[in-house]
Amino acid sequence: MAATTDGRVQRGNETRRAVLLRAVEVASVEGLDALSIGRLAGDLGLSKSGVFASFGSKEELQLAAVRAAQRIFHDAVIAPVDAVAPAPGLARLRALCDSWLAYSRGRVFPGGCFFSAVSAEYDARPGQLRDALAAAGLAWEEHLRDLVRAARAAGDLLPGTDAELLVFGLVGLLEAANAQALLYGDDTRYDLAAAGVEALLRGAAAA
Repeated sequence: MAATTDGRVQRGNETRRAVLLRAVEVASVEGLDALSIGRLAGDLGLSKSGVFASFGSKEELQLAAVRAAQRIFHDAVIAPVDAVAPAPGLARLRALCDSWLAYSRGRVFPGGCFFSAVSAEYDARPGQLRDALAAAGLAWEEHLRDLVRAARAAGDLLPGTDAELLVFGLVGLLEAANAQALLYGDDTRYDLAAAGVEALLRGAAAA
């Protein structure tokens, strides 16, 4: 009985992982509203009842997709920087911006940045999805602010550097590159954003 139960749990976990991987791909291109249990079951050749058993509702599927996208984002953008630039300072901040641009340019999600793609859908629609997306965006901004504060404390940035303003400018450049590269089919927007990031960081640098 235990072996049977373990097998069912493993199959359920595999189904959930496959559904979420497909869900984030679809949502990054078509939006979270395009997700449905029936759609994903059909895409993957699964039974609707099997997918429903993993999520229970469309909203839970959408929320699970947001959480899955956060994990993918962390692994693609943040974790590599932790490995190559562990010390606090300007180099780590610069590496993180480069990592974000590589993530968008490399189409980790087919629709570019998952969060840029789906946030516009829900920015004026109160509810759990909007709250989850806002929390993800604010967590990313706070991570950047932490790196700015650390770089300032390390003496790499001018003492009066406004972390809030610098992060606002950096995020604006990254998101503009993502949106314009997708809309115009022009990857040189990433090069422009990289140059803009470098200009902002040089302007705030202590040396």
